[in-house]
Amino acid sequence: QVQLVESGGGSVQAGGSLRLSCAVSGRTFSNYNMGWFRQAPGKEREFVAAISWNGGSTNYADSVKGRFTISRDNAKNTVYLQMDSLQPEDTAVYYCAAGLGTVQAMGRMKLLAYWGQGTQVTVSS
Repeated sequence: QVQLVESGGGSVQAGGSLRLSCAVSGRTFSNYNMGWFRQAPGKEREFVAAISWNGGSTNYADSVKGRFTISRDNAKNTVYLQMDSLQPEDTAVYYCAAGLGTVQAMGRMKLLAYWGQGTQVTVSS
């Protein structure tokens, strides 16, 4: 079993930044590609970003390209999401997930094995 715990959410004004963290335990972290997803009220959960097991490949949703950066530290079993230039439309619960497929598959919401409980991000205008 794999446990994922997100942290770092909060409330910011438009144009601000937040850094989310997802700590992973229970299995070998470096076995998994990792991703971030979000779900706004009344909307479907959507892909945000993914990173391969060694950090060599990344994939981003078009809506966050150039503003968000995903990274990982395998020594700390942690994946990060640096979010800059936040906008009100970024308001959502953000989830991390461990995937069994490629970062492209994660971008299609495929082969997602484990999920965290989510952390709220609220961006005010």
